[in-house]
Amino acid sequence: MTNQPSTGPSNPDLGQQQKDVRSPMEAHGSYRGSDWSPERLVFHQNLETFADQVGLIVGLQANGKMSQDEAYASIKKIWKNLKFTRDSLFDNTKG
Repeated sequence: MTNQPSTGPSNPDLGQQQKDVRSPMEAHGSYRGSDWSPERLVFHQNLETFADQVGLIVGLQANGKMSQDEAYASIKKIWKNLKFTRDSLFDNTKG
């Protein structure tokens, strides 16, 4: 017998197992900083997404599915998006 769950109707726990599975692009952790604010929470989620995307790009490049130049350009693009998000979220706190 394999360790894979059955996909047929004979496995009543499959529905619960599917609820426990997350998308790889879904945030994994919660923001626990003492300086919590909605803006910081949004930025934390964006930072997690950035990290996940960088990991995927590095994996693609390492496996020959993307050149180093393409990987660099992709990471640079998502870095600019992260920086723009940070600047737009926190521009009102700059004095």
